[in-house]
Amino acid sequence: MTPNMGLFPKSTRSEASGPIECLGMTFQNDEARRAYFLERLKEALAELRERLGAIRFTSVDDAFERLRSLRHWPAPSEDWLRQIAERMAELRRKHPDDDLLQLYKHAVGFPKASDEDILRLSDPPYYTACPNPFLEEFVRHYGRPYDPEEEYHREPFAVDVSVGKTDPLYKAHAYHTKVPHLAIVPSILHYTKPGDLVLDGFCGSGMTGVAAQWCGTAPPEYRREIEEEWERNGWGRPEWGARRVILGDLGPAATFIAANYNLPFDVDAFAEAAQRILDEVEEELGWMYETLHTDGKTKGRINYTVWSEVFACPECSGEVIFLEAALDKETKRVSEEIRCPHCQAVASKEQMDLQFETFLDSATGRAERRPKRVPVLINYNVGKARYEKVPDNRDLQLLERIRELPLPPEVPTIEMPDCQMTRVGRMRTTNVRRVHHLFLPRAAHALAALWRRANAEPDRRLRNMLLFFVEQAIWGMSVLNRYKTIMHGRTTSSNVNQYLSGVYYVPSQHSEVSPSYNLDNRVRRLKRHAFSRSYSCSGFACVTTGDCAGIPIPDDSVDYIFTDPPFGENIYYADLNFLVESWHRVLTDPTPEAIVDRAKKKGLQEYQELMRRCFQEYYRVLKPGRWMTMVFSNSSNAVWRAIQEALGTAGFVVADVRTLDKKQGSFRQVTSSAVKQDLVISAYKPTEALTERFRLGSAGEDAVWAFVAEHLRNVPVFVGDSGRAEVVVERTPQMLHDRMVAFFVQRGVAVPISSPDFFAGLAQRFPQRDGMYFLPDQVAEYDRRRRSVRELRQLTLFVTDEATAIQWVRQQLARKPQTFQELQPQFMRELQAWAKHERTIELKEILEQNFLCYDGRGPIPRQIVSWMRQSATLRKQIEELLASGEATESDAGLATRDPQLLREAKDRWYVPDPNKQADL
Repeated sequence: MTPNMGLFPKSTRSEASGPIECLGMTFQNDEARRAYFLERLKEALAELRERLGAIRFTSVDDAFERLRSLRHWPAPSEDWLRQIAERMAELRRKHPDDDLLQLYKHAVGFPKASDEDILRLSDPPYYTACPNPFLEEFVRHYGRPYDPEEEYHREPFAVDVSVGKTDPLYKAHAYHTKVPHLAIVPSILHYTKPGDLVLDGFCGSGMTGVAAQWCGTAPPEYRREIEEEWERNGWGRPEWGARRVILGDLGPAATFIAANYNLPFDVDAFAEAAQRILDEVEEELGWMYETLHTDGKTKGRINYTVWSEVFACPECSGEVIFLEAALDKETKRVSEEIRCPHCQAVASKEQMDLQFETFLDSATGRAERRPKRVPVLINYNVGKARYEKVPDNRDLQLLERIRELPLPPEVPTIEMPDCQMTRVGRMRTTNVRRVHHLFLPRAAHALAALWRRANAEPDRRLRNMLLFFVEQAIWGMSVLNRYKTIMHGRTTSSNVNQYLSGVYYVPSQHSEVSPSYNLDNRVRRLKRHAFSRSYSCSGFACVTTGDCAGIPIPDDSVDYIFTDPPFGENIYYADLNFLVESWHRVLTDPTPEAIVDRAKKKGLQEYQELMRRCFQEYYRVLKPGRWMTMVFSNSSNAVWRAIQEALGTAGFVVADVRTLDKKQGSFRQVTSSAVKQDLVISAYKPTEALTERFRLGSAGEDAVWAFVAEHLRNVPVFVGDSGRAEVVVERTPQMLHDRMVAFFVQRGVAVPISSPDFFAGLAQRFPQRDGMYFLPDQVAEYDRRRRSVRELRQLTLFVTDEATAIQWVRQQLARKPQTFQELQPQFMRELQAWAKHERTIELKEILEQNFLCYDGRGPIPRQIVSWMRQSATLRKQIEELLASGEATESDAGLATRDPQLLREAKDRWYVPDPNKQADL
């Protein structure tokens, strides 16, 4: 393959000035390409309305025939079309009044939007804000057909990965959950070669696409780092070069971000246009952000205004302005107890009643109630100097003048969805019912002005980048933005985008920021850092908006899958995306969303079935013998088991489970007992030769050994680092037996061999080392690498039920007291052999019933102190404290007030001492 085939993109410009190639066709320029495919997309959308609209569902066969007659929506196969038709029949029971068009849209994950809004947002064929009708053309033109004779073999990428979230490109746009692209690059390099086709059907913000293209544009220093690591671990040399990628997601908010991350654009033109928009809004609405300096003469520019909710004292019913009563002016800390300024009674915020005011909602024409908020602080600049002041009468009059202005038409006024987050918590208690209720009047006008100007940009690619830029201020300029009061010297921390991620939470203290304060620095960061060097190229990414369970591409066409799907009820993606999508007027259809959601009546069983369909589609499009890497982020063993069942039922075989540490946690990870590390599952699609044995619905004993041989071929031969090796659990006889039985059962085939005969056959057919089985040609490599390490980390215990789980946890905690977050990823890796007939048990339940946790009060338990003494730093600190008399040690443990030791010990679980009555 020659270097000029585009595998190493050189430009981020939109290539609008000269002839370009797209899907085998040549266009005069990028605008001509865009116009041609927009017209085709328009015709496709019109065809759906004409052929399916206003027609009632009568039967699966009728729906199938009508779908087959569509000219602009190519189906990869008739089986695929029939699955869609059958899904429409299922949905008809829930939506009996819907016509064929609506049922079809539910079945494939069409967003809720008008054709005009879909066309306005799309940039076909590379990005459509609906299911992409050009995917098959993209695959046919750029992909390589499956060749059974092609030699391909990879072991799973059995490496625990730790990558932070500080990369400027990663931070260019926020999303609810993201796997850093630099954590994905090594896997893509390992499993694919330049030009291969990578798929992510749950793409979120599109980091898989960034990683796939980054493989062709990575800077020299990064390449050296990767190459040195690979050489050190004996993995050979990576093949650099961009991979092509298909990205899909149910959420239009996600695919819009993904498209802008992965399609090339003119960085200089974008930065110039973004700054122009900010300047124009400043010229139009700058008067809204003016304040007089304390000298009463000089004008200042407002950075942010702090608003406080008003409560009623439970003793005297007097009004209490929350921040005035609770905020310490020196330390900037908010007290948990509030003193009433009227009667001096002390109470917590929970003991006080939130005060409301009635207003006429211009959007509905009805009287509504909202929390009473008052401005208490203005942060502003005079020149380069920053000041703070209490709002004066002029400021209050200005706010009243703005409040009387009509709501701009760009601000969405639609109702918030009925969801778990609006049913409980601060969204319910603050009476937020519609999108515009989340914006104070001044912020609504500023955002509307920004949005209006971004939408007015005539160049579509540039327009989408401007919207990509402006939409990042939507959350941060809403009342979800908290006032942060952490002191840094004499100033507070930045008040930009201080909302809680992954949840709708309306704080009692809101920081209403100006558009320039929120976005000015972002223009510079995007130009100088995030997009300072090119990594994307036209024709390397294709983005679709729709259900992962219905990807219209041919069977056996994808070379590798990297995916990070939703897990349980970790994050309510569709509900959270609603805020931004309402500005775009293109909304997620949550019907096919794979999630556990009580508000939508989706439990664990429904979630497992939805995920099975998605995995089944992944299995269909992945080439035989190829790999899927899946990131799992959930602390529930029940969800983990559901995912394993869905994977196996779809046909995948799990070969390895590792951990991914993204270093910084989400809101749920930081504030709850959620795990801080994700699991990384490596699973493969069996080869055609193996699956052929099961085509007729039965298989003999030779199929057993064919499966074992293929599985051993796909399992890591050796895993170890720092002079220590570990037992590869997939090579143990128990796990091989479990995988074999599952493989037969999930294909509806009787297992043709008994357990004793299976274990005897293993010993006869395969060499054994350290309790693990190998193929004959793998033994030499294992022996060679085994000699290079000092010790083998033995498999502590095979976890199959509650009793062995308790023993395993006891062994881990006896070795090292651990927090739940540290222990859970390890525990979930051990659950792969859990007996199918055994009730799923949560680690929390095991810990609470059998072990103890230090809550930070009283002496640090002896078991934890013993572990702390193994650390050179902590041991020295303990000895110094004991020598100075600032700590005392007894049978109860170490009594100390040292904050570092208490922080290290707090929330660690440990094994009770049976000889201590207090522990018992």
